[in-house]
Amino acid sequence: MNVSVYQKKRENTFPLRDRTGTFGEGEAKNLPSYPGPSKMRDCYCTVNLDQEEVFRTKIVEKSLCPFYGEDFYCEIPRSFRHLSFYIFDRDVFRRDSIIGKVAIQKEDLQKYHNRDTWFQLQHVDADSEVQGKVHLELRLSEVITDTGVVCHKLATRIVECQGLPIVNGQCDPYATVTLAGPFRSEAKKTKVKRKTNNPQFDEVFYFEVTRPCSYSKKSHFDFEEEDVDKLEIRVDLWNASNLKFGDEFLGELRIPLKVLRQSSSYEAWYFLQPRDNGSKSLKPDDLGSLRLNVVYTEDHVFSSDYYSPLRDLLLKSADVEPVSASAAHILGEVCREKQEAAVPLVRLLLHYGRVVPFISAIASAEVKRTQDPNTIFRGNSLASKCIDETMKLAGMHYLHVTLKPAIEEICQSHKPCEIDPVKLKDGENLENNMENLRQYVDRVFHAITESGVSCPTVMCDIFFSLREAAAKRFQGDPDVRYTAVSSFIFLRFFAPAILSPNLFQLTPHHTVSDWLRDRGFLSCPGTASFKESYMATFYEFFNEQKYADAVKNFLDLISSSGRRDPKSVEQPILLKEGLMIKRAQGRKRFGMKNFKKRWFRLTNHEFTYHKSKGDQPLYSIPIENILAVEKLEEESFKMKNMFQVIQPERALYIQANNCVEAKDWIDILTKVSQCNQKRLTVYHPSAYLSGHWLCCRAPSDSAPGCSPCTGGLPANIQLDIDGDRETERIYSLFNSYMSKLEKMQEACGSKSVYDGPEQEEYSTFVIDDPQETYKTLKQIIAGVGALEQEHAQYKRDKFKKTKYGSQEHPIGDKSFQNYIRQQSETSTHSI
Repeated sequence: MNVSVYQKKRENTFPLRDRTGTFGEGEAKNLPSYPGPSKMRDCYCTVNLDQEEVFRTKIVEKSLCPFYGEDFYCEIPRSFRHLSFYIFDRDVFRRDSIIGKVAIQKEDLQKYHNRDTWFQLQHVDADSEVQGKVHLELRLSEVITDTGVVCHKLATRIVECQGLPIVNGQCDPYATVTLAGPFRSEAKKTKVKRKTNNPQFDEVFYFEVTRPCSYSKKSHFDFEEEDVDKLEIRVDLWNASNLKFGDEFLGELRIPLKVLRQSSSYEAWYFLQPRDNGSKSLKPDDLGSLRLNVVYTEDHVFSSDYYSPLRDLLLKSADVEPVSASAAHILGEVCREKQEAAVPLVRLLLHYGRVVPFISAIASAEVKRTQDPNTIFRGNSLASKCIDETMKLAGMHYLHVTLKPAIEEICQSHKPCEIDPVKLKDGENLENNMENLRQYVDRVFHAITESGVSCPTVMCDIFFSLREAAAKRFQGDPDVRYTAVSSFIFLRFFAPAILSPNLFQLTPHHTVSDWLRDRGFLSCPGTASFKESYMATFYEFFNEQKYADAVKNFLDLISSSGRRDPKSVEQPILLKEGLMIKRAQGRKRFGMKNFKKRWFRLTNHEFTYHKSKGDQPLYSIPIENILAVEKLEEESFKMKNMFQVIQPERALYIQANNCVEAKDWIDILTKVSQCNQKRLTVYHPSAYLSGHWLCCRAPSDSAPGCSPCTGGLPANIQLDIDGDRETERIYSLFNSYMSKLEKMQEACGSKSVYDGPEQEEYSTFVIDDPQETYKTLKQIIAGVGALEQEHAQYKRDKFKKTKYGSQEHPIGDKSFQNYIRQQSETSTHSI
């Protein structure tokens, strides 16, 4: 499975941090056998940010070496310390049991970037499953007793905690504070804070640190050195549980009192740590191992003006003559893989509406270099990769609305489709199976060929340019205008989705693709050449003119530019659906305002919820009635991951299953309603309860909002792109391939002065105009150098200003410790 992570945080003049990752769970092996007759297990794997589950794989039944092969991409809306993968054994009658886990610290993710790695499964110990941070203050003071002697007192203040885990659906935390030493252990306890994982304790506990002694006036307190060295404050966090097993341990921290040597007061944030109980861990080999592919990137993105020179250079690439001398094309030349360049390029150009002219230019240049029409767009060129990426971004909803109904119908009917006479099962009839398969293929064929009107405009514009370039280059071949388009729309767009529908969210986790493939559903190619005679017989069903005409009409329709308004699509497109919890809106005067689970569906027409999936909607919100979609503060209902859909009359309060899902719903709801004319500019971040708004205390339920709405997203529901972030990624690529840029400069100079055979070391570069290319290269290197200086200055400033132990970087933040160490080494080296 590939899992992608993305995290974003804006900070005035400081760079934006973007973290993305793709995590691939391939397979597990050598899992311990089940203590029963079958020995086999039904296993699934979860992806967790610290203790919060954000993804779950399919269940692989009756296997000790389950293969998952699933990809997961997500954007992380909060900081995290560990990325964890848990292997569970499903239990029908009891709670699923954990077999083992793989936990990767955030600072170690780069070690495994984009490569398959086998990880040994580790035992899961409740004392090691911790997350969250604590704000603590210590103060040492002198107290003069009535008898005139001096007593040293330690005041320990537990201010607050943040990000504690939710255990079994609830978090009722409390803390114990213990002063411990060789000959003493004195413990005290805070109050329990109900239904919150961000408790505000603000409680102070007093301990006597030293024996009373005669008072002597000194600048600092006089206490025995060895006493303090051996004393420590230990804070343990617990979740108050009503279960018979007792309270759950959430984490601890230990602070030696020698931190008060330099000053009588001390204040810091700490990450909670696992409890060291001295338990002996079993050998990792006992639990098996898990193969993962983790792709993790972290970008530090400045404000938009920093990127103007490089961004402007990239955006005018389509207008450069020849296009091979443009900055975007040069990026494709220097990157090791064309895909590496295509992803940020396409996203940037799509964001600024320049992707169609650029792809048209590089596709036209490629067609001019092609000698045989049968090999057109067959290679992994920059043009091919850019078109693939554009279809993936702009066409996902089109893919869903076209294929999902047909794929679901096939999965539900499960008719036998085996047409190989050798593989027929007892009782199966070859003619019946062939008819079943013909119906399935016919169903998918018509779904695709009748979907032309729904094809996104940007894809149609690109197909139009491909068709025109191919027809112009090979004027004697009447079919090339169709093959140029069909190679993308069929082979690179629809075929991968049919082969692996679960990877495109077309099916649930069960292995539909295997079921289809085993029965020959995907074995019917578009040519009449077959190795198997039974496939040639099957092909005769579709070797009719009506099928050829349908394909031709479909290709004509999707390669006609500017033919329709996207709003003319009649059928609503399903954008997202899932189970969440909603609070009653109070539409009935005397109705109960309780919380209920409902099935939510979002199309490009309306947002609805239903009692169960497939039921008629209980309530519908037209898209034009959505005035804002914002987070709801946890304090409103003591519930996490809540958001609000604000309508003209009321707000609908919804709780998602986790932070990633909440962000996904907020983003897509915001995007589909972005163009609404009556969108709000201010809103209430808390709920209206007990006759007033909890945020601003305004008594009227119709009072204007007290906080500005968050920034708008692109109106195009298919795209969620940060142009600055993509430019930062392109800068990083240029910077990492600087040696190739310099080598390309040398190649331009060589071509300008030497008109003989091309030198072998320069033959990998496409250079049509050495002077224009050299000019662009010079601008690229200058722009990359300027950004490199800005990054270096930012790191120096951050090193000077950031405090270890602050809320942003609590004590125990290993990634920040590594950063401090690197900066110290850099500073020493510079000196």
